[in-house]
Amino acid sequence: MPRLSEVIAALDALWPAERAESWDAVGTVVGDPDQDVSRVLFAVDPVQEIVDEAVKLGADLLVTHHPLYLRGTTTVAADTFKGRVVHTLIKHDVALHVAHTNADRADPGVSDALAGALDLRVVRPLVPDTTDPAGRRGLGRVCELDHPLTVRELAARAAERLPATAQGIRVAGDPDALVRTVAVSGGSGDSLFDDVRAAGVDAFLTADLRHHPVSEARAHSPLALLDAAHWATEWPWCELAASQLDEISDRMGWDLRVHVSATVTDPWTAHAASSVTTSPMGAPN
Repeated sequence: MPRLSEVIAALDALWPAERAESWDAVGTVVGDPDQDVSRVLFAVDPVQEIVDEAVKLGADLLVTHHPLYLRGTTTVAADTFKGRVVHTLIKHDVALHVAHTNADRADPGVSDALAGALDLRVVRPLVPDTTDPAGRRGLGRVCELDHPLTVRELAARAAERLPATAQGIRVAGDPDALVRTVAVSGGSGDSLFDDVRAAGVDAFLTADLRHHPVSEARAHSPLALLDAAHWATEWPWCELAASQLDEISDRMGWDLRVHVSATVTDPWTAHAASSVTTSPMGAPN
């Protein structure tokens, strides 16, 4: 049975903290380096629901993609949302480790997992990491389809393959346009529009797309945009990361039990479709 410090060293080798963005907060948040680890749970969000799941599972380590504290704090009082998370973790001897933008930039990383979920063939990073001589690390991925699909068909594939959410998949562009190349980026991606246009792809699948950046992107090119729920685009990484730790465990003879949370922590819980037969003022189109 490995100590926490040994497992963290293995995770840091997969996702070195120095490759995270300067504004990010990655690494170990809670945990005794000398504690034993036999069971690990991977999840996207370090929210109370996931922490309670880790406790019920008997996990010694919770690994999440999103940070608990992205900015500084002055309290971990148990009557605050994040303070309660910290108290629960410590009370039950559950360590918390975060791999965020360092996992985004990894090879393989968050966007590789997203591409894999959609059966897309990764060609190269969308935004290469200039410190990687092999040219495989970086943000986002440029991908190819084995066979062209329409935008409508690609959206349907995304809706089928990614975890179900209230949002589903939103589309901007001609639903019947053919797609041969796709850029993908797990999580919020509208800051990457310049890179997507430079890549010359037919479509871009990401999350958290905003009105004005989408309007501007559509005005510049026929690029089709597919907007999924943030949580759904990052959840496939949990399965990838769990498989990576499983391989390490086998190689090191650790016999870790590694799990992936299936709990949906996307904050949106319902969706009411608008009528397509009425104008904004309620009159028939």
